[in-house]
Amino acid sequence: MWFQIKSYFLFLIKSTNKHGVHSPFVFNLVTKCFNAKTNSQKLKQINSIRNYFYKNKTSIVVNDFGKGSKIFKSETRKIAKIAKIAGINKKRAALLIRIVEYFNPNTILELGTSIGLGTAALSLGNPNSKITTIEGCKNTAKVAQEMFREFNISNIKLVNNDFNICLPSILKENTFDLIYFDGNHQKEATLFYFNQCLSSIHPNSIFIFDDINWSKEMQETWKKIKNHPKVTVTINTYFWGIVFFRTEQAKQHFTIRV
Repeated sequence: MWFQIKSYFLFLIKSTNKHGVHSPFVFNLVTKCFNAKTNSQKLKQINSIRNYFYKNKTSIVVNDFGKGSKIFKSETRKIAKIAKIAGINKKRAALLIRIVEYFNPNTILELGTSIGLGTAALSLGNPNSKITTIEGCKNTAKVAQEMFREFNISNIKLVNNDFNICLPSILKENTFDLIYFDGNHQKEATLFYFNQCLSSIHPNSIFIFDDINWSKEMQETWKKIKNHPKVTVTINTYFWGIVFFRTEQAKQHFTIRV
């Protein structure tokens, strides 16, 4: 708790808004996407999905393949509580919808489906996109799959498997416009998946890393990612780290309040 309070305070000191951005690409992103209003119908849809989960008092056994939860003390968890505590919150879901709308990626990969709230936001951002999402836990994957059917979300392929087993073949067969990393909050694993995923990108690909300030370990991970030679532009929004590979742009790092 104290680490996150301190890290957020330091973020606020270093961060800026659109007036401190001296890159036309990032300035347009901030003004036309970060600071824009979210489509009201899409907000209504993601809130309907959220409420669908809030009403579900069923308990499932969750197998955490990554760092695990700082809040949940048991593997047996109520679906409603997973949605409230571990699921993407309203602010991030709305921003994810806007980012996908803004960049209009055709191929999306998500590492860490959980119960599918973030996946649904990706789909709402571009219903015509082709989304592949990977979840290691069979029980949470089943909950997500049931939600996709309930809300007729048909552009998602859910792979229920360990990342280490299925990711290489997925990357070999596809090039991705956007990859959302939300499945492991450990330095070694995140860097390993980051380096693996570099094989399936192009200059306009985007990576989004969740919880880059979740721990000292993740902050160190973020520094490593920023310094990678293929990375040209990064944005630290505190909760997300956004990475671009634009070859036409000089290396720049931004810390932006959203």
